[in-house]
Amino acid sequence: MATFSIENFGCRATEADASEIRLQLAERGLVLLEDHARAEVVVLNTCTVTAAADSQAREAIRKIHRANPAARIIVTGCYAQRAPEELAALEGVEWVVGNSHRSAISRLACNLPSPLRESAADFVPLAELCDAPGSLARGPAKILTADIFAQTAVDFAAPDVATRASLDDRTRPILKIQDGCNNRCSYCVIPFVRGRSRSVAPDAVIKEVHRLAAAGAKEVVLSGINLGSYGRDLAPRATLAGIVRRMLDETSIDQIRFSSIEPQDVTEDFVSLAARSDRIAPHFHIPLQSGSDRILRAMRRWYRAEHYAERVLLIYRMLPHAAIGADVIAGFPGESPADFRATYEFIERLPFTYLHVFSFSARPGTAAEHLADAVRGAEIRERARALRLLARKKAEEFRSFQGGRSLRALTLNRRGNDWTEALTGNYLKLRIAGLHPANEWHQVRVTGDPETAIG
Repeated sequence: MATFSIENFGCRATEADASEIRLQLAERGLVLLEDHARAEVVVLNTCTVTAAADSQAREAIRKIHRANPAARIIVTGCYAQRAPEELAALEGVEWVVGNSHRSAISRLACNLPSPLRESAADFVPLAELCDAPGSLARGPAKILTADIFAQTAVDFAAPDVATRASLDDRTRPILKIQDGCNNRCSYCVIPFVRGRSRSVAPDAVIKEVHRLAAAGAKEVVLSGINLGSYGRDLAPRATLAGIVRRMLDETSIDQIRFSSIEPQDVTEDFVSLAARSDRIAPHFHIPLQSGSDRILRAMRRWYRAEHYAERVLLIYRMLPHAAIGADVIAGFPGESPADFRATYEFIERLPFTYLHVFSFSARPGTAAEHLADAVRGAEIRERARALRLLARKKAEEFRSFQGGRSLRALTLNRRGNDWTEALTGNYLKLRIAGLHPANEWHQVRVTGDPETAIG
């Protein structure tokens, strides 16, 4: 029986895509292995949000090929969509499949001849896939994708329903209900590699939540590339708040958590919805990118720093114990010391509980690729280091603020000799005493120790 392994890079949306690929391959009879060195087919689902993400994917391919020269490597995801020829040129890569053609992966994997099998006689030829509209045939590997920079030519499919999540994959399944983005932030290549915003129909979302709850899921993480835009492309028009209300009213899922939500979608109505329900995790991740209005304009972000601050303080007023996280870019072109100081002080004065810090790297095809006044690499690294130290301080303050509180926490898959890791609604990871199965609720009291709780 054919075997496969899969590795994912990047955000929750790519995790959801990897989960769907995993299920599709299993449905076609392939057996999942955890070890790339033993698998016949290895699928890498890539990210391209930064140059570092690209480098990480290339290094993983080289490492897998060295350990398992016979493996047939299929590379997919955002990097595969953006620069397929780069990946196709790497030794060991059999196919490069962009996001635009991701649904073909299970067919490709099932029809790859393998030296580990006795015969290739039963395999269906793949010529029809090679000749598919938009496909390319350059490089040592075969490429199946579309030209992302000829935007009108790219026909991205609607997101797979819920990008079906398996409880075998993770304790908290990721439910991707939206894909793509209509914004054109000057630094971001993701709209090119994901296409325009499109949403899963509300009834299909509810059906999938029912399935996950029936399978034993306690928490579902709603994800999307621009989650707050959910439903705007549908007829009749839907909203994120509307689909969440339906989940609360029509399903038995214990807890709903949101992935990243843009500042304009953090409205009083939306925060009120979260504040009124104990089934919505008090956790908001809101991309900031910069606290300098001048840099926000250059980034083509619609808001200004004080608009963003109003949203954060709205959450803090209604849900003072909520987790509030942000993405921040260090070293955007033209970011002066004064701009960076404005960002640092902006973050310092607001009740953030964690940060995701990114060092700027120009992405091909974006407006920021051609901006002047690049910040020196050493200065970017120093600014990123300062922001990460600030993030650590913010996290410690938040954990101290939670000390002594009794919280509900869901056990995860990580455990030690005498402890099990668990996650609270407000995004605190804690170690509770004893060995417990994943996906169990425990009532815990947060202690002064930064990692432990009393169950």
